[in-house]
Amino acid sequence: MERLFSPWRSQYIASFFDESGSGKSCVLCSAHQTNSDDDNFIVIRGKRCYVVMNLFPYNSGHVMVVPYRHTPAFADLDEEECSEVMSLLKKLMVALQKTSHPDGFNIGSNIGRSAGAGIDKHVHFHLVPRWNGDTNFMPTLADTKLISEDMRETLLRLRQALQ
Repeated sequence: MERLFSPWRSQYIASFFDESGSGKSCVLCSAHQTNSDDDNFIVIRGKRCYVVMNLFPYNSGHVMVVPYRHTPAFADLDEEECSEVMSLLKKLMVALQKTSHPDGFNIGSNIGRSAGAGIDKHVHFHLVPRWNGDTNFMPTLADTKLISEDMRETLLRLRQALQ
């Protein structure tokens, strides 16, 4: 079996805990409650969900669709929340296609710590634009992920494409 390592994720996951190992407040709830969309890289807000850029992206344009309601379980989402998740994923795919011209997308959700969720107490859905040949040796050999665009530029271009 081959293994892929992403050691940078440990820094990301550790950011959700204080020195005693106790959990901090939910970063996804804090992001939308502060009403500072620019500082929190919130792309768009819906009635039941919002879209935020991933601060540790796999690729340029990596966003997450997040229900406002704090719940760890996909099964707890009501039909309106599920519908808005899908609607926002579709809108962002169209916007990313206009702004970045990816060759494909990954859509997914890691539900639960054992499934790889870095934030396991608040269900959310990843949308990752992909390009042919977008992986390279940097993460493996240099413990570095190359992101080719400033996140603020991506944020502004996505907002403009959604208008």
